[in-house]
Amino acid sequence: MSKSLNLPNALALFRIALAPLMLWFLLARDFSIFASWHPSWFDYFAGLIFVIASVTDFFDGFIARSWNQMTKLGGILDPLADKMLMLAGFLGLVMINRASVWAVFLILSREFFITGLRVVAVSEGKDVASTMAGKIKTVVQMFAIGFLIMNWPYATEILWLAVILTIYSGYEYTRDYFKK
Repeated sequence: MSKSLNLPNALALFRIALAPLMLWFLLARDFSIFASWHPSWFDYFAGLIFVIASVTDFFDGFIARSWNQMTKLGGILDPLADKMLMLAGFLGLVMINRASVWAVFLILSREFFITGLRVVAVSEGKDVASTMAGKIKTVVQMFAIGFLIMNWPYATEILWLAVILTIYSGYEYTRDYFKK
């Protein structure tokens, strides 16, 4: 295995592959060939895929730091895998009418803006490390997606909490960028 294609990067690639599969399970309930399946099975499979992908998100970062396997490729793959997983989850949930279009719009707008700001920061040689607020918003977004996939109580409230934390962490990141 090459130095760039280490275990953390392989886990990020695996997460990238899981994102469209999860989206497919969220949307496949409308295909006539699955008419005999109970709709909850699509939720279970999408939820299982999401949990597996979320766990790999934790482990790829943990392993990269613990085993000193942080690479430039990993710096690209990890956030890309995160964004693809969130995008697949939120878009699929909007399409099956479980998530507010406005909430998803606000979350995705912040994500695209901050991704662009990070590109600018890197080009200027500025630090682009994640903040604690950013890590918390990611966890709350993951809980929101999981609860919405499973159609559990308080899913909508968790989604709006994720919106608030997402906007706040975006503000914090932008503020810190302009301070530097």
